[in-house]
Amino acid sequence: MAIYKDPANLHKSNDLQFDAVHDPGVAAPHAGIYRCVGCGYEIGMQRGHILPSQSHPHNASLGKIKWKLLVFAQQKDS
Repeated sequence: MAIYKDPANLHKSNDLQFDAVHDPGVAAPHAGIYRCVGCGYEIGMQRGHILPSQSHPHNASLGKIKWKLLVFAQQKDS
C-alpha cells in the first residue's frame, strides 16, 4: 500500500484511468505508482516505460500479473 505523510500533496480523483487494468509488457500510460492486482506489489514507473512481466516475487497461484495505476504523478507544464 502506498504511504504518504502530507495529504495536502495528494488530490482524490475518480478518473477512469485508475480502473484500467494493464498487461505486463505494455507502455505505462502515465507516470506514477502501479500495483500488481494479484499480489499487491507496487512499482514506480515513468510514462512510456514498459510495465514489467516478472520483476517481483509473484506467486503463480495469485493469477496472471496485471497492473493498475495507484497514484498518478502529475507533471506541471513548463
